[in-house]
Amino acid sequence: MFAFGYALVPMYRAICEALGINVLALSERRAASGSWSGRVAPVAANTQVDTSRSIVVEFDANARGPWEFRPSQRSMRVHPGEMVRVDYVFRNPQPVAMTAQAIPSYAPRQAGPHFGKVECFCFSEWTLQPGESRSWPVVFVLDPKLPRDVTTITLSYTFFEVGGRTPPAPAGGA
Repeated sequence: MFAFGYALVPMYRAICEALGINVLALSERRAASGSWSGRVAPVAANTQVDTSRSIVVEFDANARGPWEFRPSQRSMRVHPGEMVRVDYVFRNPQPVAMTAQAIPSYAPRQAGPHFGKVECFCFSEWTLQPGESRSWPVVFVLDPKLPRDVTTITLSYTFFEVGGRTPPAPAGGA
């Protein structure tokens, strides 16, 4: 019975590959050989990309505290539907560790729902040690349904300390 069960695995794999049922095994074989037949197949183009237009995406960074925060580039041209990556650079010049987070905003406002972030440092809080520098990515896609009158989008982040000491209320009599 054990031998029969052991023999079923290669038989099952062979049957699934022959019938095209086990898609994972077929895609692994294709990745190893480059195509179904062993010939190198052309890479399929992403049909979701609207190459008929391009949008200028500007990157902005604001720091609410004594640290450095900037985009690696100020702007780029993006086709709607195209997956794009930009990095933001952080540096903590303070002599103490800090934990901070970034909050995004978009201009014009109607661009916000069409700006899909796949990966973003703004999803989490980050701790930077004294003098530490880091570079974190933002990977995004502009929805092809973005209104045609939007030709420029500004993605702005405000980076602020989380859980920091709250300054005392101002003293004074009014």
